[in-house]
Amino acid sequence: MAAFIQKLFRSRKTTEATPKQRKATQPEPVEQEDTRTDRREEQLKTLESEPSQDVLAKLAIEGVTADIRQSAAGRLTDEASLQEVQKQAKGRDKGVYQIVKLALQQRREEQARLDSISQTIATLTRHAQDQAKSDDTKLYEARLDALLKQWTDVEEHATPEQTQAFLEAVHRCKERIAALQSAAEDEKRQDEQRLQRRETLDLLTRTLDELKAQPPETLPSLASLDALQKTQENRWLEATRDTTVEKQEQKSYETAMLALRNYLSSVRRITQDRDTIVELGALLEGEGDPTDEQRAQAKNLVAEINWPEGYPTPTLLEPLRKLAGKPKAPTQPRVDQEQQKSLANRLEVDLNKLENALEAKQLKESKQLFKTAQQHFRDLDQRHAKPFQARMQLLNGQLRELSDWQGFATEPKQIALCEQMEYLAEQPMDPEAKAERIKELQNEWRDLGGSSDRTLWSRFKAASDKAYEPCKAYFSAKSGLKQANLEKRSAICEQLESFLNNADWSSIDWKAAERIHQTARQEWKEAWPVEFRDNRAVQKRFDELLKRLEAPLDEERRKNETLKQAIVEKAEALVDHEPLQEAMNQAKALQGDWQAIGITRHREDRKMWQAFRKACDQIFARRDAERTEQQQASRAADESAQAGLHQASGLSADSDEQAITPALTMLREIDASALSKGVREQVQQEKQRLNQILSTLKLRAKMASWQSLVMAATTGETANESVPKHWAALAQTSDTSDPVELVIRAEILCGVPSPEADQQRRMEIQVQRLADGMGSADNDNDQMQDVETLLANWCLGGIGKDANTELAERLNKALANLNPA
Repeated sequence: MAAFIQKLFRSRKTTEATPKQRKATQPEPVEQEDTRTDRREEQLKTLESEPSQDVLAKLAIEGVTADIRQSAAGRLTDEASLQEVQKQAKGRDKGVYQIVKLALQQRREEQARLDSISQTIATLTRHAQDQAKSDDTKLYEARLDALLKQWTDVEEHATPEQTQAFLEAVHRCKERIAALQSAAEDEKRQDEQRLQRRETLDLLTRTLDELKAQPPETLPSLASLDALQKTQENRWLEATRDTTVEKQEQKSYETAMLALRNYLSSVRRITQDRDTIVELGALLEGEGDPTDEQRAQAKNLVAEINWPEGYPTPTLLEPLRKLAGKPKAPTQPRVDQEQQKSLANRLEVDLNKLENALEAKQLKESKQLFKTAQQHFRDLDQRHAKPFQARMQLLNGQLRELSDWQGFATEPKQIALCEQMEYLAEQPMDPEAKAERIKELQNEWRDLGGSSDRTLWSRFKAASDKAYEPCKAYFSAKSGLKQANLEKRSAICEQLESFLNNADWSSIDWKAAERIHQTARQEWKEAWPVEFRDNRAVQKRFDELLKRLEAPLDEERRKNETLKQAIVEKAEALVDHEPLQEAMNQAKALQGDWQAIGITRHREDRKMWQAFRKACDQIFARRDAERTEQQQASRAADESAQAGLHQASGLSADSDEQAITPALTMLREIDASALSKGVREQVQQEKQRLNQILSTLKLRAKMASWQSLVMAATTGETANESVPKHWAALAQTSDTSDPVELVIRAEILCGVPSPEADQQRRMEIQVQRLADGMGSADNDNDQMQDVETLLANWCLGGIGKDANTELAERLNKALANLNPA
């Protein structure tokens, strides 16, 4: 707009000044408009091509139309060009300015976003690496999932190196998770096996207790006992596979199973020889006596049956035992009748609870209650136990029916498990996934309580072995890794033991020893996984070696901690020490002593360092406080000096001596040591300036007095009392008697040119001065003394009387030019 107004007024002025040329100038706007159009077309073509950033920046500033400028500005991407265009467009083109300003802002926001993403990537990578090394397994997988979720948002912005570092850390974390899961599953499996063993022992104990309470009139079911024995043997076999069983637990199982086998063997023998037993037993009821052969046969049969002790002898065997000459089983001793009544009442309560549990189909609770009832039933004597015998048999039958019913209900599920295992054996799968599925099916089989059907169990076992066959090679290779890690751990122990055996603790590098300790622990952790059983001995050896290494390290750490504690106490004693500079020097020396001390425990060192740092901070805080006080005093002194500086700043070379002297006196009275550097320099400069002005004023006064003496000497009016006293002596030292020569010498000394007529004379005088060694006037005191000598000779030597006024004026002119530094 301003350019257009200028152009408009220029056109009007031209038109008014040259009206005759109006017709000649009328086509000019058309030519300018054509030129503008051509430029616009040219700039549009440039925009349509692929202009460089410099060209776009130029178009954004010099474009013919606003559209061209804004379009060019919108296509700018280079930050330097954007900043330059923003600078040029500010105040000139608001549209372009806003476009480039917005573009720069967007670039800054984008850069900030990228920086934030880069920081996030670095943080996530560091967190993943820390988690891979961390011993904290709480919510381990959840924390890794959170890191992976966050990584998904920034993965596309990560460099290949960052991606590789993060994925390597994640891989180590996943390996750690797999190991934790494997350990947890192994622990779960062992817990399940432990539970199965306990339940097996409980069932065997309960069965034996039931057999001890079995009425002698009836024998237990041979098929049930046989199925129970085989089922529990398989169950125990599975519960002891790949795990450690305590000797006492194994002994309890073997004892119970042996008792069950013996009982089962006796029952089986009775069942097989029942007819013979009945026939031999009938001989005692007959009229005739049994023959010796029959008695021997009965004795052999009783020995073969070998009925176990502690179990009620079946009624069927009593005649046979009599025939064989075996005594009856000993009777129980008499017990207290009141106690028997109490036990009977307790058994009544147990049986009522058992009936309720059986009605509710609660098998587990029913088994437990029946076991308790059996124990209480055995505590009763024969007279008190007889009323409960029939009821116990009835409830035992109901419990067996419930158990058989549940077994019948689980058989289809077990068949389904066999089919699933057989299908799994035929499927090609990942070894770990396949092994995991095998474990799941086996756990489901155990949850069903096993099977009394030996054929069904053999079918499931064969399918399991076939399914697991392809996994063996994989886990064999995995066990190779464990073996390699175990060997690596053994090598670590060897190296550590060699170091300990050869270490000279009196001259050892303690920091290096501490690094060896840390490195050994780190490499030990990295040599993982290992086989737990094989690692026990190596782990024990490593722990013992670490203790051997840690003992001297701990001793050295405690000694160094004592030294550092002494330094802390010295530093604390310096907090109030005077002088302060000495306290600061000693604190700095203590810091050097601290750095020279060797290894310490990290936590203890941190505590002592905080105490030492606190004491040092207090010492140097005193210095800061003194500096603050000095700064405050300096500010106060600066403020006080401002009055003198203000007064001095108002004085100049035109001021008189009466004004300068008090101002100079005030500046001299200021204590410069209390001032800040800047104000002190300012005061010094003002003092120098005022001294210079005062010297100049005194010199002017002296020159004016000397000039008046020169004029007075010319007229012969000089009074001796008005002349400086030392001039009399100076007048006697001069050998110049010519007034012209004296004036020329004064002009030479004062640097004033001589008239043309005296140039030859001046040259001669200068040559003579050079010969006499007086050509240099560098010494201001000598210059002033020479001038005074000439003036003394002029005024007191009589030369001035012989001079005319012209020479006197030349001399005064020379004096006016005298300006000694």
